[in-house]
Amino acid sequence: MEFSIKQSHSEKQRGACLVVGVYAGGKLSPAALSLDRVAQHHLSEVVARGDMNGKLANTLVLHHVPGIIAERVLLVGLGKAAEFAAKQFTDAVRASLDALHKTASKDAVFYLTDLAVKGRDEAWKIKQCVLLAAESVFRCDQLKSKPADASALRKLQLGCADKPGIAAQTALDQARAIAGGIALTKHLGNLPGNICTPTYLAEQARTLAKTHKLKVTILEEKDMEKLGMHSLLSVSHGSRQPAKLITLEYQGADKNQKPVVLVGKGITFDSGGISLKPGAEMDEMKYDMCGAASVLGTLQAIAEMKLKLNVVGVIPSSENLPDGAASKPGDIVKSMSGQTIEILNTDAEGRLVLCDALTYAARFEPDTVVDIATLTGACVIALGHVASGLFSNEDKLARELLAAGDEAQDRAWHMPLWDDYQQQLDSNFADMQNIGGRAGGSITAACFLSRFTKDYRWAHLDIAGTAWKSGKDKGATGRPVPLLTQYLINRAAAK
Repeated sequence: MEFSIKQSHSEKQRGACLVVGVYAGGKLSPAALSLDRVAQHHLSEVVARGDMNGKLANTLVLHHVPGIIAERVLLVGLGKAAEFAAKQFTDAVRASLDALHKTASKDAVFYLTDLAVKGRDEAWKIKQCVLLAAESVFRCDQLKSKPADASALRKLQLGCADKPGIAAQTALDQARAIAGGIALTKHLGNLPGNICTPTYLAEQARTLAKTHKLKVTILEEKDMEKLGMHSLLSVSHGSRQPAKLITLEYQGADKNQKPVVLVGKGITFDSGGISLKPGAEMDEMKYDMCGAASVLGTLQAIAEMKLKLNVVGVIPSSENLPDGAASKPGDIVKSMSGQTIEILNTDAEGRLVLCDALTYAARFEPDTVVDIATLTGACVIALGHVASGLFSNEDKLARELLAAGDEAQDRAWHMPLWDDYQQQLDSNFADMQNIGGRAGGSITAACFLSRFTKDYRWAHLDIAGTAWKSGKDKGATGRPVPLLTQYLINRAAAK
């Protein structure tokens, strides 16, 4: 979809459809009022008759509005004016897009970005409109013999009363790049495990590196063996697909600037290994590489934005399958750090690949490391599908990530990482065990990872509840690309 910003007056605008708002009680938004004056109060009469009551996310399409040269006018309910904030804005935008896709409109002009939203500026409104519009047209039906018909909507113009400044255009450019990164993340996440293997992920990294002039390095199993990554390699023992350790390096700043390292869990299919998962919904374990996909999507986005930062992506990738050679409960392996791990549950494999990748990340002398992983079902129980779990060894870093998530509408929640939980990982036979029991499962998983991140400031995002949706809307969400990109945009601005 094409996006643009233009200073324009709604009553003079041509096009297939104009989108304006109506508050609860029938109060017209400024753009709707302008239309109403030219239309000899046609809109206010429609509202007075009760066809549009202004209830949040209600929509009504009007045709042949008197005095209006656009083909259609779409009224969207905004709810109570005094309560119109970020959520109400995004709900109204989503409802508008849903209604537009049900028409034959090939283009539309949005006058929702001119609405006053509590605590949000013009740039934020522009970004949200673009990201929600891109989300509304995303399809993952390339493997179907007959893909569904695409929406007629091809162009979206964001109309504004005042001339857009540099900040508005920057927001539009950033939103385009972020939307592309989200789309890549969703596309990779939705691919089945027989296509998206560790080797396939490595190929996608090479393609991304070639397109955006990134440095790419792929470590094979023999390379990881030499480095002592026995924890990571223990996960791939039961698979015929070789594990890969993928690194991508983006240099947007002086080479002496310490990088941000993003580490993404890349388990392309997780059966649980010998600790086999139940069969129901096991197909969704193709999404266990969404952390890796989000790293690729974020790197693509920041490369397109040309952010003045140095960023490294590290992706440990493997399958986790049962086999005669697979790791068994009770096995003990040595990590790259030299610490030994007793594997009590082979379905807690994500932390086994991440711990070696986190040790490897130290060689880049990072300023900050953030790992992203669909790590624990316990996080889903704690936070549902709304917020990602956030753990960190530095409160300042946690606050920065929380603020970025709030700004991007991709929220996280700060979880405890207290030493009190560490004892649940005690083992009689090794330095630690890979699970800490049912109580506080997402916390003890983060505690496990914290033992490999003592040399730098670090945060862990558990996206098990937010990386994909189940049921009739099954599919990858692209999260937390919005959070990560906003965090990096904020860092670049601060520097």
